[in-house]
Amino acid sequence: MIDSALKEIRRGVSEIIDEERITKLLKNYFENKEGYFVKAGFDPTAPDLHLGHTVLLQKMALFQKYGATVQFIIGDFTGMIGDPTGKSETRKKLDRDTVIKNAKSYEEQVFKILDPKKTQILFNSSWINKLGSAGMLELTTTFNVARMLEREDFEKRYKANAPISISEFLYPLLQGYDSVAIKSDIEMGGTDQKFNLLMGRHLQRAYNVGKEQAVVMMPLLEGLDGVNKMSKSLGNYIGVTDNPNDMFGKILSISDDLMWRYYELLSSLSIEQISSLKQKVNDGILHPKIAKENLALEIVERFHNRDLAQVAKTEFDKVHSKNQLPTDIAKYQVESSIWIAQALVDCKLEPSTSQARRDIKQNAVSINQVKIKDVQMQLEAGDYILQVGKRKFAKIKVI
Repeated sequence: MIDSALKEIRRGVSEIIDEERITKLLKNYFENKEGYFVKAGFDPTAPDLHLGHTVLLQKMALFQKYGATVQFIIGDFTGMIGDPTGKSETRKKLDRDTVIKNAKSYEEQVFKILDPKKTQILFNSSWINKLGSAGMLELTTTFNVARMLEREDFEKRYKANAPISISEFLYPLLQGYDSVAIKSDIEMGGTDQKFNLLMGRHLQRAYNVGKEQAVVMMPLLEGLDGVNKMSKSLGNYIGVTDNPNDMFGKILSISDDLMWRYYELLSSLSIEQISSLKQKVNDGILHPKIAKENLALEIVERFHNRDLAQVAKTEFDKVHSKNQLPTDIAKYQVESSIWIAQALVDCKLEPSTSQARRDIKQNAVSINQVKIKDVQMQLEAGDYILQVGKRKFAKIKVI
């Protein structure tokens, strides 16, 4: 049983530090029903989660299956400093109202994956505020500046004479102190968080907590482009609050190779089931589009429901396989003739007229299902169906 649990835990993981401790925790659970604590921290810097975040959440849910209580830390205190990981400059400080608003949004979304009965939602301000000035000074004595500058992003900025604020040095210390305050047994995070995760182990030793947390690091999920990590700022993300049609369509847009990465990190299918699917595709028994559709159905059902997932598939087939128009298309109206690029922006199909011009030149824009190439086109009085790419539609009436 322990070997089977460890096999599932290792799936998709980039690195585990102190697997022996995890084995002991599992052994105590299976033999004595003793629970343990798995910690993960989220800075409320944005109001919505995307599928990249859920890679971590799903692994946490797996630990819940094997006896863990998840300590979901909302970094309402550290979020106001800003995680410097991977940053080339000091981040702007978030105001308290924004932090609380975003934290509430996170709290509402995580229970789409985590078991609420086995989850503690904790705000790290509740113990960091109690540190006071004396406690904060004591915390700074547990680590030295030379060691802090060994961290890759700090080292690069230091060598480039780029500013590093003292508060940024405090961030990994405060994240590590979370592990002291809540006595976590395991901490989880992305591979980019390794320095901060190890800080938790270091501080648990320094404060004589009586335990030293294991660390589980998950890879950063590639976005729709298959190159960069999934990120809202890069626009290559699938949000957990995306509507079913958009979510389904985005998953179908990924490459066949990337599909297996998504299966490994996002699907609830077993390793053996995924391996069997991949073999069927390789042998020509199963078309990769069918495998991708099954993945899309699973993910849409997870964040919405089965009926909406089936409706999303039907709508996708209608638009993409049968070349028909979507059932629901947003409608807009303007009072006079309008430049096509501006119309695309006003209909929320493009972020800017410059991007609209680029898409027209790249043959990605249609009017009434006919591709256009004239970037200077004016839409005169009449009704038009605008389309950008395969998934974006709008109706516009020019009076």
